[in-house]
This record gives sequence, structure tokens and C-alpha cells, in this order.
Amino acid sequence: MVVIERLSFKGNPNIGIYAFATDKYAIISCDADEKFYKYVVKVLQVPVLRASIGDTGLVGVFLIGNNKGLLLPSIAKEYEVLEMKRGVDVNVAIAKSRFTALGNICLVNDRAALLHPEAFEELKHVVVDVLGVEVVEKGTIAGFPTVGSIAFVNSIAGIVHPEASEREVEFLSELFGVPFDVGTVNFGVGFIKSGLVGNSKGILVGDKTTGPEILRISKLFGVVGHGRGKNI
Repeated sequence: MVVIERLSFKGNPNIGIYAFATDKYAIISCDADEKFYKYVVKVLQVPVLRASIGDTGLVGVFLIGNNKGLLLPSIAKEYEVLEMKRGVDVNVAIAKSRFTALGNICLVNDRAALLHPEAFEELKHVVVDVLGVEVVEKGTIAGFPTVGSIAFVNSIAGIVHPEASEREVEFLSELFGVPFDVGTVNFGVGFIKSGLVGNSKGILVGDKTTGPEILRISKLFGVVGHGRGKNI
């Protein structure tokens, strides 16, 4: 049963900054407390690794990955790379690029990837090699080149910034092979990634996310039930 729950990170509703997940693993900030850790395990139903990137806990900003691989930015320290390789059961590699906020500039599922136009040439080959996607495109959404920050996609569906046009929504659906729709999190925020972490087993949204926003997300991802959430 896919569930959706509200959650915060030490009172901060921007949980997507501090966590990242696929169907095989989840990575959360090294600063996460035990309650946050246990809730991610419960809802997403995957092994959870506490980690840092560049000695910060902003793992959702810096990481991209899917069920085949995980890419770290060039600022990752050697000990952090080793921890990732020991902690997740997929191919782990470093993207040797001047772009470090990979989570903000890349939108990825198991089938495809959409990259920030200026990062395309630097990242396209490593994305294909490590994440095993069938196709990599470059582009903007609603005028935003930071495509990873304004959308979320998995193997079930995708949700994108409300300013995305109907044509852009159709393009995303075709590219990633799943239905897309527009939406928001945390009471009207269009930067979806900042307030949503999920996989095909569960979805966590920031605790400021409203009932109508949750209902829209639930319908899109086929969520069959949701609790009242936690404010952790």
C-alpha cells in the first residue's frame, strides 16, 4: 500500500533538502534525529543511510540517482564516497562537473533524465553510464533551468511546478514514461523537490502541505491511503 504522510526536519517543512530516496535506498542528512530516521524507514520501506556531502547534510540538493545508480557531486569527500558505496546497493560514482547541486539541475527516473541546459554536455555521459537511463534530454520547465528543483518523478508518476505549460507536461510524460500533472507542496510552493521525498512505496511531504495539495498528489501517484502525518 502506497501511503503519503506529512513530515518536517527539525521543524523545517523543506524535507527534500535533507533527504533523497529510490525504491532501493534512502539517504538522509547526517544531522537527522532518530524520529526522522524511523519515519523515513516506515513510510518509504527501504534501508536508510545517514550521510553528508561536502560536510553538509544537504543530501537532497547534491544527489541524483535511481534504482540503478547514484551520482555524487565533485565536492564529495573521499570518506563520504566510501560511506555511500558501503551503504547503498547500486553503482556509485562522482560526476566530475563544475555543477554540484545535482539534485536541483537534474530530473531523473529509471527511464530518462532531463538536465539543466548548461550542464548537459558535462553530465550527459555519466548520467547514462551510471544511472542507466535510456534517454537524456536538456531543457527548461516554466522558464526554470533548475529542472530538478521544480519537479519530482518516480516509476509511477511525476509532479511539476504549476507554471509548467500543458505542452511541457505532455513532454515530461512522454520523456519519463509516466503521467505528469502540475501541483504544489507546503501551502503553494512550486519548488516540488524542496517539500517532497518519495518512491513507489510511499511519499513524504513537508508538514505545511495542505489537504488539497495532498489530495492532488495522492490521486496522481495512486496513493490508496494517508495518515494524519507527523510534525517532527
